[in-house]
Amino acid sequence: MQRGRTLPWVAALLLGLMGLLVCGSDFQHHCYEDMVRALFAVQSECPYITRIYSIGHSVEGRHLYVLEFSDNPGIHEALEPEFKYVGNMHGNEVLGRELLIKLSQFMCEEYRAGNQRITRLIHDTRIHILPSMNPDGYETAAKQVMDTHGPEFNGYLVGRGNAKEMDLNRNFPDLNALMYYYEKTNGRNHHLTLPDNWEQQVEPETMAVIKWMQNYNFILSANLHGGAVVANYPFDKSRDARIRGRTTYAATPDDKIFRKLARTYSYSHSWMHKGWNCGDFFNEGITNGASWYSLSKGMQDFNYLYTNCFEITLELSCDKFPPASALPREWLGNREALVSYLEQVHHGIKGMVYDENNNPIGNAEVSVAGVNHDVTSGVDGDYFRLLLPGTYTVTASAPGYVSSTSTVTVGPAEAIQHHFYLKTAPKLNLKVKPHNGKKNLSSPKSPLKLGPR
Repeated sequence: MQRGRTLPWVAALLLGLMGLLVCGSDFQHHCYEDMVRALFAVQSECPYITRIYSIGHSVEGRHLYVLEFSDNPGIHEALEPEFKYVGNMHGNEVLGRELLIKLSQFMCEEYRAGNQRITRLIHDTRIHILPSMNPDGYETAAKQVMDTHGPEFNGYLVGRGNAKEMDLNRNFPDLNALMYYYEKTNGRNHHLTLPDNWEQQVEPETMAVIKWMQNYNFILSANLHGGAVVANYPFDKSRDARIRGRTTYAATPDDKIFRKLARTYSYSHSWMHKGWNCGDFFNEGITNGASWYSLSKGMQDFNYLYTNCFEITLELSCDKFPPASALPREWLGNREALVSYLEQVHHGIKGMVYDENNNPIGNAEVSVAGVNHDVTSGVDGDYFRLLLPGTYTVTASAPGYVSSTSTVTVGPAEAIQHHFYLKTAPKLNLKVKPHNGKKNLSSPKSPLKLGPR
């Protein structure tokens, strides 16, 4: 009798936990349908801190689902930074996809358990997780694995691209060439303009991610790949031609902060920082992208040149499609690094840009003396600038207002808050003195030349 009463209770308990623990304790690879079920199970288990939304569709019509964590899902709160993780950009590089599913389950579980660190992150950050940017490529790669009886037989490139076999990490508009030209001509250093016909040149998945960037003011991001173990930071595209068969280091104006971000992940990872992995050596487990090999039209450079977002690329496994038996070790090796990297969005300076009447000013430019890369305030007037500890001269400016400059000291802990108040620029007196002489009605000596526009 006792046994008969216990079984229904156990069954009910397991049913209640099933939503959260689908693949929570046992690790497995998730096909598209399984991935969607896992994300919706997390949302069901933590409905007050999560939201699921789609940023678009793949070539074959699969949703590109994002799971958001926030204490106010669906709402941008002023001075709360936006963060994103993107996985599975290359369909056959699958560890990132599984880690982001597991991270989602972990954050929900730990929040419910009262973990103060995770609770604070969710309350102070708006976190967006896209486990698979290339679900079509994943299905192709997974089918190859099944047909060949194991991931060790998977072709190195099978499923890398989307359904049209386009490499999504070579598919973003090339803004590097424009940036490198502007560096020589003292031109614009941020939020570069897209080519007129860019929408005709990108794949649906790329289009969806670009629109996503346009709709959210992301501050920090990481893009999860496989095939090596190293934290790769911008620029990916070299400024120079190959020298003696090698490409050269291409530093961004924010090279020091990018190196710090990469090291944060590397040293929080169980073995990345050791350097020797997959037959390669990367000092401290980090590398400049162009120094490794030059890459055009990549996503991390695009983030930096088109938005306020700083993104690095995380190569997380020697095996692009590791067996399910390797997933528990990989999760333990990456768990702390995934959380520590996320916390980096709360460093530097942040604040509001207001006018004289305390109205927020959107799209104001915030520049740091000595760093040739500006950021802009969001639509709510809030700005975020990742910086290392130090003292900086910071200027906020906007059309129609007088610029304001302050000295701000950044510490090693939480971001320093500093608000700017811009005064309306005085209007120019355009009154013209009357001319007493006769009007010259004759034609000018030189005909008026019209420009090409």
